[in-house]
Amino acid sequence: MMRLNMIRAVCALLGIGTVAVAVAAPQVSQGTLRLADLEAVALERNPTLAQAEANVSAARGKARQAGLYPNPTVGATADEVSNAPTVRGGKWGFFLQQQIVLGGKLSKSELVLFQDATRAEAEAQAQRLRVLTSVRQLFYRALAAGQTVAIRTQMIDLLQQAVVTSRQLQNVGQADQPDILEIEVEQERAGLALTEARNAETQVWKQLAAVTGNLDLQPVPLDGNIDQLPEIDSAVALEAILRDSPEIMLAQAGVSRAEAALRLARAEKIPDLDVRGGLIYNRELVEPSGIPTGLQGFFDVGIQIPLFNRNQGGVAAAEAELVSARREVDRINLSLRARFAAAYKDFIDSRDAVERYRTSMLPRAQRAYELYLASFRQMAAAYPQVLIARRTLFQLQDEYSERLAKAWSKAVEIQGLLLSGGLDMPGKADSVGRQ
Repeated sequence: MMRLNMIRAVCALLGIGTVAVAVAAPQVSQGTLRLADLEAVALERNPTLAQAEANVSAARGKARQAGLYPNPTVGATADEVSNAPTVRGGKWGFFLQQQIVLGGKLSKSELVLFQDATRAEAEAQAQRLRVLTSVRQLFYRALAAGQTVAIRTQMIDLLQQAVVTSRQLQNVGQADQPDILEIEVEQERAGLALTEARNAETQVWKQLAAVTGNLDLQPVPLDGNIDQLPEIDSAVALEAILRDSPEIMLAQAGVSRAEAALRLARAEKIPDLDVRGGLIYNRELVEPSGIPTGLQGFFDVGIQIPLFNRNQGGVAAAEAELVSARREVDRINLSLRARFAAAYKDFIDSRDAVERYRTSMLPRAQRAYELYLASFRQMAAAYPQVLIARRTLFQLQDEYSERLAKAWSKAVEIQGLLLSGGLDMPGKADSVGRQ
């Protein structure tokens, strides 16, 4: 009778009801955060986005500056300044000097730097995707971390109850001291695993606070369904990446920039025209009348002869840079394909593992636990077997949560066009042009 009562107590502690195959998503309640809420905060507060916009404005300003015409020079001039009787102080006047830029070099220089602005815009678009990808990955990591903490907390509760139960069984001669020591060791291991899970959850929330720019962000329930993985078609996803990736846009803008730089380099051999003219008052006396010469005009026109320097080196360098820029488009295209292949492989591996956990391993572990529990109630199985079956079920749920987190991380990376690094400094477009 005492053993029967003890079995009933153990059954009550272990729970006769069915153990959930997967941890349910948190219920939506007041104070719950949605992914869209975190994305909105990140787009408003993440400093890299403001940096990217500033880079766009800077590139546009440099392009506008490169196309401006040179300012004229105005000044005073004097010649033959002397107290001689006939010179009478010499010639005094003013001049106006202007550089006439030929060959369309100003517009060509502006076009070079305009391509830098295009690249900066593509980089700003890329940075926005990086921030959103980082937020989404951390959101699903936080969901998974919360599930892991919940699972390991349940495991701790189970083991704490198991220690008490084992000691009670020892009192009636149904458990030995080694059984109690073993379950106590398991309890310590489970406690360490729970501490690690809580630390990991804290880390994820701190990273989420950093990438959103909201350092006051505290862990709260999240409104999200981590168990429902997105469907990703390999061919469609790769086509979208190769079509829409800002990295491709950056490389293509690099080709346009190199083409514009080559046109500018070829135009640099065309010399500019220097024009200078003005009026002077000549106080020198004209012989034999003795009357001052008076107002006189003058002008100078000069042009540099491209005899030795025809910018041959600059043209050769620009041609080589154009070849490199065109090959960069090919390199980025191949790099995206390779990175996609790796990311998609990780995604389908994790997705398939999740499906196997959900449809095969977890149900079987659930069934094994229920059978051991039923046998124990009928005094046909030992208590440690029931405990091991329940612990195995918890461990599989823990692994299931980790696989879900990895699958979501790769899915979000693919959907974010393989861009990540929400706190990396956005790249700057080159600022090389006509000085």
